[in-house]
Amino acid sequence: MKYAVSLLLVFICFACADDKKSEQIDYTAQNEEDITAYIAENNLTAEKSATGLYYVINNPGAGEQPTSNSNVTVAYKGHYLDGTVFDQSDAEGISFGLQNVIRGWTEGITYFKEGGNGILLVPSHLGYGSSNYNGIPGGSVLIFDVSLLTVN
Repeated sequence: MKYAVSLLLVFICFACADDKKSEQIDYTAQNEEDITAYIAENNLTAEKSATGLYYVINNPGAGEQPTSNSNVTVAYKGHYLDGTVFDQSDAEGISFGLQNVIRGWTEGITYFKEGGNGILLVPSHLGYGSSNYNGIPGGSVLIFDVSLLTVN
């Protein structure tokens, strides 16, 4: 009997895992449309990387340029397409390893040198995906105004 109950629980866990996978929604086309509209509405000159990340370099900076494995200090403001701010650092910024953040930051911060600043327009597949995460709705495009203060 214990074996049958254990087997049933394993089956239920696999079924739940399959349901979670099937709930994943591909927002790539919608995100692309939303980002390009945002760029046009705000008269931005943005570059698009091969991964789908859009970025604007206002000031490239003149110091050290980080790699995707660097530890950096960045001051930033994160907001949605409608301007609603969901996260923000203070002027001193925060320090972190680029391998420990969303893929849009791991890639995007490397486009700047110390002292540089600009905008990262992060589609959901380079952010938090199609699931809700800590109050950020699944499928969200995330916009970050970033300043690379130092490469640590």
